[in-house]
Amino acid sequence: MFHELTDNDIKRRRKRIVVTACLVAALALAAFAVYSVVQESAKTQGAVALRDSILASAKQCCAIEGSYPSSLEHLEESYGLTINHDDYVITYECFANNIMPSVVVTPR
Repeated sequence: MFHELTDNDIKRRRKRIVVTACLVAALALAAFAVYSVVQESAKTQGAVALRDSILASAKQCCAIEGSYPSSLEHLEESYGLTINHDDYVITYECFANNIMPSVVVTPR
């Protein structure tokens, strides 16, 4: 049996559609915001882990060779350190062979 829609029924349906569309848009924006925060946190944690691995390789080099490496390239070539230079900017400063180098890792 066919039931004819009244003007009030049509208005209610339109209102539901608009409310539903607004809720979906709000959920999409919230999901995007959460994704951005999580991705930024992952980059920061990656930078901390990379700095720790650089310092660990420098300590290993000092234990084996008797002095800290003068460059980051030495650690990459001789000790198997792998660095993603596209994602991180690394400042490696070695003051003297017997002083631990200063390492700063910044995500791009």
